[in-house]
Amino acid sequence: MKNIYWTLILAVTGLLLVLSVLPVGVNWALFSAVIIGLAVLTFFWRFEKKGAASKEIALIATMASFAAVSRIPFAAVMSIQPTTFIVMITGYVFGVQEGFMVGAAAALVSNFFLGQGPWTPWQMFSWGLCGASAALLGSKLKGFKLLPFTVLAFCWGYLFGWIMNLWHWVGFVYPLTLKTFTAAYMASFPFDTLHALGNIIFSFLLGKSFYQVLKRFKNKMFVSYLDQNQL
Repeated sequence: MKNIYWTLILAVTGLLLVLSVLPVGVNWALFSAVIIGLAVLTFFWRFEKKGAASKEIALIATMASFAAVSRIPFAAVMSIQPTTFIVMITGYVFGVQEGFMVGAAAALVSNFFLGQGPWTPWQMFSWGLCGASAALLGSKLKGFKLLPFTVLAFCWGYLFGWIMNLWHWVGFVYPLTLKTFTAAYMASFPFDTLHALGNIIFSFLLGKSFYQVLKRFKNKMFVSYLDQNQL
């Protein structure tokens, strides 16, 4: 199942990158938003089809709300916020689907306060990828490994900005050339760097404690699930 999700993520991301540089006379901002929206809806559809337990739904709602609310006080501090860390640690502990759902929902909920717009589906997709990639890392490691997690969080400070830059480029920049593409990414580099450094700080300060709390909750969920099946 994880391979299916990751394949879909890579396919959609690759398709966006390829289509955005093709010299075709279409509205790429609208077209790319449709692709992103379909990708996000696919994950939501898979989650609904799975028939998640009430505790899992409550977990996703709680962590998504926490990630969304934590973003609001940091809105005045450009690019530095704990949302990426919270989404990633959730995915690291609970898995790909949970990580993506928390990231997507956090973007949607927080934008009710900070402002909805055509950027919302892109933020949902980007933070969803944060959670999914952290889940893949967690599945390869035993326990919480601060260094690999922090390195991934640092990388996502830039990856998140690069994905959002793609939306900005196809939506607001004309003409779509390699020169304007490079200029758009260079202009965002300071902000992406702040995001990456903020992720490092939050990972070092909160990583271990968040992991322990979420891991205990996951173990209780698993025990409760076994008890219900034995009744």
